[in-house]
Amino acid sequence: MGDIDAVGRRQSTRSLDVRRFRGGELGVADDPDLVATEEPFEIRLGYSRRDGSRAEEPVSVTMRTPGHDEDLAVGFLYTEGIIRARSDVQEVVARGQRAADGLINVVRVELAPGVPVNFKRLERNFYMTSSCGVCGKASIEAVAVQGQHDVGAMDFKMPGAALGRLPAALKTQQAVFEQTGGLHASGLFDATGTILGLREDVGRHNALDKLIGHALMHGEVPLKQHGVIVSGRASFELLQKAKMAGCPLVAAVGAPSSLAVELAREFGITLVGFLKSDRFNVYSRPDRILS
Repeated sequence: MGDIDAVGRRQSTRSLDVRRFRGGELGVADDPDLVATEEPFEIRLGYSRRDGSRAEEPVSVTMRTPGHDEDLAVGFLYTEGIIRARSDVQEVVARGQRAADGLINVVRVELAPGVPVNFKRLERNFYMTSSCGVCGKASIEAVAVQGQHDVGAMDFKMPGAALGRLPAALKTQQAVFEQTGGLHASGLFDATGTILGLREDVGRHNALDKLIGHALMHGEVPLKQHGVIVSGRASFELLQKAKMAGCPLVAAVGAPSSLAVELAREFGITLVGFLKSDRFNVYSRPDRILS
């Protein structure tokens, strides 16, 4: 996957011509501009049948920004409860043909022999979004069943001043956003407010899955001594992923949703919203924020 992933990062932006409106007038000639790339991405599972033979099953198609595709595939499977540990993954391999630009948009995650797969649970959980009519209580109960980390018991604290430095630190590392203005970001930080890792994507959930997938593959999950910052709002889906990864603190530059707050309070996640350099709101577990 290394060469393929490098190609993906190079293809994270596309150049095209635009006509600019400035000073009350539309330009007479086209100017070049960069936009964030959005391409379909399919994740397939390679797994063992009961008789020991191998099988393949497609599990998800999402729109993503190319780059860190291995992280995205592994992070998605982990936060959806399909895999439970780094040891469940044998390898991630590319499938299909390269496009003209060098991209491969299908990967197969090879599970280690004997790892069980519950496809009914995958299908049920994959469609639990804010648009499908699943009630909040059912969604939170599903997270409780799948989650394996007691986030509420994690002893993580950090100064509020260190939290306030995070938005500026995140922005300085958003390379593709700087070029296009069109991507979400998720960053992993420690108790001093140091950004340890960052992933960008057109989808906010993809950016977090990439971050968690990288952490999982490097033995850093559960994220019990880390927090996550997201560049936009804090949705239920992002809090669910943080809970699955054992992350005790989620900070959002934007606003949280009501269900995100409910989930954070249910499981003891510290949820911060409207994060700025000198002020922010704490919606749950304020005891982790030091003056």
